[in-house]
Amino acid sequence: MADSYGGVFGAIPYAFRATESWTMRAYAALGALAAGFVALVVTLALVVWMGETVSATGGTFLFSRSLFVVAGLGAVGPLLAPILFVARRHRRGDRVAATYDRWMGVAGFLFLLSLYLGMVISAPEGLRDPTDSAVIGALYALPQPAGFVPPVAAALAVFATHFRLRGGSDEGATPGGDAAVDDETVDGRDSTDPGEST
Repeated sequence: MADSYGGVFGAIPYAFRATESWTMRAYAALGALAAGFVALVVTLALVVWMGETVSATGGTFLFSRSLFVVAGLGAVGPLLAPILFVARRHRRGDRVAATYDRWMGVAGFLFLLSLYLGMVISAPEGLRDPTDSAVIGALYALPQPAGFVPPVAAALAVFATHFRLRGGSDEGATPGGDAAVDDETVDGRDSTDPGEST
């Protein structure tokens, strides 16, 4: 199973099969669908935008297209990152904290939520539905550029979770595919051995 995937598309089902965390399994399925949807929307929007501005020359239009592509990739990357990190750790047998898979799934769901919050904050006036919710109203009251803040903060949280939990700890680490070493065994002999028999 260690070499049963290659590339991003193979890593997604591999992470789903390899992890024992149901949180991570749920995110592997939902996060992959969300990443595919975002990539599709960005691609279609870019094609339409290029068709509408094909007669425009350089300058601001070219920069806007580039910024749009970067923003789209900036959303897809953190969506897939938890899945790819978990797949790599199982394939390589990396030593990680016992709760690594679960918290990577939680971080992934947090990024999904941040995308929703970002879209609500940055929604144009014409697309904002009247609401009685105090939370939604507070988000609408924020300046539209603030819509970038939740996704950026959540993306940083995804990578911070990975770096915090990789390597594990002396008590809660799991060695992945490597066999654990018995604490009472040293140099192939039982440390409780009182000495050589005479």
